[in-house]
Amino acid sequence: MKFEPVIGLEVHAQLSTESKIFCGCSTRFGAEPNTQTCPVCLGMPGVLPVTNKKVIEYAVRMAFAVHCKMNTHSILARKNYFYPDLPKGYQISQYEEPLAEKGWVKIGEEEKETRKIRILRIHIEEDAGKSVHDEAYVESDESMMDFNRCGTPLIEIVSQPDLRTPKEAFLYLTQLRQLVRWLGICDGNMEEGSLRCDANISLRPTGEKKLGVKTELKNMNSIKGVEKALEVEIQRQTEILQKGGEVIQQTLLWDEDRQTVLPMRGKEEAHDYRYFPDPDLIPIELTEDQVEGIRNALPELPEACRKRWIRTFSLPAYDAGVLSEDRAIAEYFEKLVALVDDPKQAANWVMGEVLRRLKERDLDISELSVQPAQLSELIKIIQDEQISHTAGKRVFEEWMQSSESLDQIVERLGLKQVSDQSALEKLVHTVLQENPKEVQKYLDGHDKIFGFLMGKIMQASRGKANPKRANDLLRQKLTELQDE
Repeated sequence: MKFEPVIGLEVHAQLSTESKIFCGCSTRFGAEPNTQTCPVCLGMPGVLPVTNKKVIEYAVRMAFAVHCKMNTHSILARKNYFYPDLPKGYQISQYEEPLAEKGWVKIGEEEKETRKIRILRIHIEEDAGKSVHDEAYVESDESMMDFNRCGTPLIEIVSQPDLRTPKEAFLYLTQLRQLVRWLGICDGNMEEGSLRCDANISLRPTGEKKLGVKTELKNMNSIKGVEKALEVEIQRQTEILQKGGEVIQQTLLWDEDRQTVLPMRGKEEAHDYRYFPDPDLIPIELTEDQVEGIRNALPELPEACRKRWIRTFSLPAYDAGVLSEDRAIAEYFEKLVALVDDPKQAANWVMGEVLRRLKERDLDISELSVQPAQLSELIKIIQDEQISHTAGKRVFEEWMQSSESLDQIVERLGLKQVSDQSALEKLVHTVLQENPKEVQKYLDGHDKIFGFLMGKIMQASRGKANPKRANDLLRQKLTELQDE
């Protein structure tokens, strides 16, 4: 029997606010354990939490970006469970009345079949603390608690069970990561835990409508890790069902090193958490003006950028996709393309030299010393055939570590091309005179000799001859010799 996977993802994005969701403690990553806490985020008796306004704004931004219906009235609730990293004994979240519902994300590759993955809800909640094991200062048989993360603001994005393959989960999660970074609400760093994903997965016979028993996967710290963990769990469930067994509803941990899943605990249902409205927090009430203000302040989203570039600049879909992966890269390209008359050239330089140099040096685009205006000057002198494209790459490399002007770098490296007609004619004449045997072979029909003669011209000019003009001139002179 063949089985069809049914996958839903619960994605937690840590919002990039400076302070926590219900208190003024810092959210800075990497601080010493338990140095960013206060009575509010530790749940001490008598404290009164106050909702961070910026958290709501960021959540609304994301809701609009994934086409959700906004609820102008929503309620914060207590999700009750007992675990050492949750000092209050409950987590403040949303359940029955979330901030936003019924959205969608489109997955697929440009110019290929795409489909919409429905989003059930987006709600805000606070993070729990962190259990510390196997650290230098922790014995092998003990655990310690770091409560710095308690109260860190999160949004949870819950998909419908619309995903059918691990690859689709990869594409969906990649889209969400791009969006939260594009909107400036989360850095999307899964390794540091600011973007986390739990995956719910079940199998059912192909063609069946009823859902199977689901398991939940946790502890994936990369998008590729999510894809791989799903592949392993699909294989595990398939083997169980093919042998006539039953899948147990449980939570599983992904072991990256061993590439396997390990049981953690039985899977809880909503009623296990005993949700009820938090009596210390008033409902979130948003006016239409507030909601529209946030909507109008949204930047142009990646999909809209791609479509505009394809329509306006005739860029290939692939180019538009690469350039829109990061908002800062997209903005760099926008500034550059406004200064040059060849959008494709601008795209090639950003996708090529700019991205390659950033990756080599592990830099952010904001740290790149070559600004769009400078790069446009470089592209222009290449178009004017003052220097070759290869020489332009050398100039770009120099410019990343030099404060010299473009002209100074070109002059210092001796990269200016020889384009003068008389100078090129002299070079061609000299090469033809010095290589009579090769010239005769070409005249006898050995076309490959042309490359040899061009090489001699470039060698004689120390690489400075304008290749196109020298090529045309050499071909012209050889044709004249054939006609004699």
